[in-house]
Amino acid sequence: MSIEPFDAVDVIHAKRDGGVVPEPALRWMVDAYTRGYVSDAQMASFAMAIFQRGMERDEIRVLTDAMIASGERMSFADLGKKTVDKHSTGGVGDKITLPLAPLVASFGVAVPQLSGRGLGHTGGTLDKLEAIPGWRAALSNEEMFAQMRGDVGAVICAAGSGLAPADKKLYALRDVTGTVEAIPLIASSIMSKKIAEGTDALVLDVKFGSGAFMKDIDRARELARTMVALGTDSGVATTALLTDMSVPLGLAIGNANEVRESVEILAGGGPSDVRELTVALAREMLALSGMPDADVEGALDNGRAMDVWNAMIRAQDGDPDAALPTPRETHTITATADGFVTGMDALPFGVAAWRLGAGRARAEDAVVHAAGVDLHVKPGDAVRAGQALFTLSADDAARFPRAIEALEGAWTIGDTAPAATPLVRERITA
Repeated sequence: MSIEPFDAVDVIHAKRDGGVVPEPALRWMVDAYTRGYVSDAQMASFAMAIFQRGMERDEIRVLTDAMIASGERMSFADLGKKTVDKHSTGGVGDKITLPLAPLVASFGVAVPQLSGRGLGHTGGTLDKLEAIPGWRAALSNEEMFAQMRGDVGAVICAAGSGLAPADKKLYALRDVTGTVEAIPLIASSIMSKKIAEGTDALVLDVKFGSGAFMKDIDRARELARTMVALGTDSGVATTALLTDMSVPLGLAIGNANEVRESVEILAGGGPSDVRELTVALAREMLALSGMPDADVEGALDNGRAMDVWNAMIRAQDGDPDAALPTPRETHTITATADGFVTGMDALPFGVAAWRLGAGRARAEDAVVHAAGVDLHVKPGDAVRAGQALFTLSADDAARFPRAIEALEGAWTIGDTAPAATPLVRERITA
């Protein structure tokens, strides 16, 4: 039996006492946990020590690199074109990946968008796209490369199990040990997969506010800076936008309805906030790809991005012209007074959509693609008593009471319109 070079308890003690874990010991800790030598209990203790004591920039870099080294590392060097990806920390009504990937690819850049599924109030990109009849999330590496190399240029698909398996194991442990919010662990989790993916450049959409993972803008800023530093240190050109998720993004929260809204954006229409953020992120991605002056809005308005969307959906066996699922039951909530919508708290709307069946409580649960919430108004809009505010959709009317309960107090109507606040708050670079 081989002798292990380090002891987990010593590594835990070093971090618990506020010290810096030496690089060889930190790399061993990740590898030994992935192999099963370090137990869940020991890694949980180490994660809690990180949560309480934090990590220095170089420690986070080593932790991330060790997680990358636990699995395969992809390379797009043979594609013959630059690759750029986007990652969002998630929010309510965040469907930006859907119009963004084909928009950026319409400029000849390859977009490898490895995406996930939703859990709780935050929706998953793959769940949304699976509302399209026939669309397939699981692609082989060969299929993914062929789609990016050819005329399509963009792919949105499930990440393979070979990327950063240490992260998958640690992520599940963090979820049940109260260490999810540790910024070094969040940053290393996200960036280990993105760096292992092999993209040349990466743009991060880091959200703050009620409907975001990070409620506080200062914490969101710290996370963004940490992730930009990790990407930069690993040779991936990385920038981040801090964006406001206090109010739902767009008018659709769910799966099929978010696909419809994304297609509206690709047709040159759609809600102004969804278009604004799609354009802002596309400009960042194209600037990192050497095209800072690309006419992004023109590509939405002239149909170029829509052509790529149709090709991308067909390449993954979907029918972009097929009818999307529609709900069996709907319930509309109306205004009780005249005035202006003065507030709309994002989180309760995400919870309501989840309770209607648009999300899942457990990873193995199925989603109802037609379920969700459609907003008819946003903060600043004038309303009259009796006017429709929101429509809830479900396949079972028995789901409505708990969804309505989630929305109690989630919006306010007052005498004066609130001041507008910017959607994109800051741009963070290395």
